[in-house]
Amino acid sequence: MMVVYLTWKSIQNRKMTSLLCVVSIALSVALLLGVERMKNGARNGFTNTISQTDLIVGSKGGPLQLVLYTIFRIGAPTNNIRYSSYTKIKNLPEVDWTIPISLGDAYRGYRVVGTDENLFKYYRYRGDKKIEILEGQIPKGIFDVVLGFEVAQKYQHKTSDSIVLSHGISKRSIMEHSNTPFRVVGVLKPTGTPIDRSVFITLEGMEALHFGWEEGVPRKGNDISPEKLKKANIQIRQITSFLLKTKNRIQTLKLQRKIDSFPKDPLMAVIPGVALHELWRTLSYVENILFLISLCVLVVGLISVIISLYTSLNERRREIAIFRALGSGIGKVVSLLMFESTLIVLMGILLGTIFLYLGLFIVRPILESNFSLYLPIQSLSSTEWMYLGGILLGGIIAGLIPAIKAYRNSLQDGLTIQA
Repeated sequence: MMVVYLTWKSIQNRKMTSLLCVVSIALSVALLLGVERMKNGARNGFTNTISQTDLIVGSKGGPLQLVLYTIFRIGAPTNNIRYSSYTKIKNLPEVDWTIPISLGDAYRGYRVVGTDENLFKYYRYRGDKKIEILEGQIPKGIFDVVLGFEVAQKYQHKTSDSIVLSHGISKRSIMEHSNTPFRVVGVLKPTGTPIDRSVFITLEGMEALHFGWEEGVPRKGNDISPEKLKKANIQIRQITSFLLKTKNRIQTLKLQRKIDSFPKDPLMAVIPGVALHELWRTLSYVENILFLISLCVLVVGLISVIISLYTSLNERRREIAIFRALGSGIGKVVSLLMFESTLIVLMGILLGTIFLYLGLFIVRPILESNFSLYLPIQSLSSTEWMYLGGILLGGIIAGLIPAIKAYRNSLQDGLTIQA
């Protein structure tokens, strides 16, 4: 008890130095835990972009490429799938539901996704969350369009607005479909996923955009009015990829092999969880760099504690010498300084944890709305407790170096008045 009292008095006697050490440790702890939270949030957000889907099916190519353009709207598809092939797989007895995806156009750099009502009915993310309408309704007509939350916010669109889509996936359009304007019929609620950055139309709408493009480009004088297109017998000829859920998950691998050897089209089926895990592994070096940076900051914080205690030894020479003259052994002197460093680090850990949660409350909505990074407010994880335990152990060791130096100072040196 005497050690605790003396340690607290020592810290109070050096308020400014001790406070700077505590704040230094607190900022280091907040940074380390913050990086851990962001890392886990990014990983979970990445892997939970799609849930309750057993297979992603597309044209043969790279599995990661298929996941990137189907789910994240990154990159270009290798080829399209014939709609007849999609229908055959959709009607297989082991298939529960499918969500068709048709890509190829954009709106001011945001991908246009041709799909059907199944997207709004079956698509799940972050466990069991479904896509919800903020305003309006899902697209039903050929020239109906629903905007993701980010798209609507950026361009201040609301229902009944008219927009013109462009051919190609780049921000600079190759060609605008000016003869077929679309009417905004709905805006989606924010999801924190690529859904927010997408523009949704019907599969018939995607076909109408490219009506008469049999050669890959529009025929000269092929400007058909929207009214004529609505009356035309538009047939869906192809899609880019589709999502699929089996009636029984045991059938997933069997169905995957069946699709991979599909006779009519060179198709490929990918299990999304496996592909996303592999994709995240390729980005793990970013995690390691962030962790190393925060670890370096923490080491600097612990070094500041050592320097603080070490430089205070000259002021405390007499104090330590009197302890020794009164019969205090090495254990008492060492424990006094080690307990002081431990107490400073412990206060830094507590303050750093408070900084972490305050920071989360402030930046969480900003990260979610601007970067689609979802950070849940939850208790410390086992990994975070392990980090804090390591920091506390580092604080104990940090006090050992000046403690040994203090005991090695001669008793006569401590009691002699220096000029």
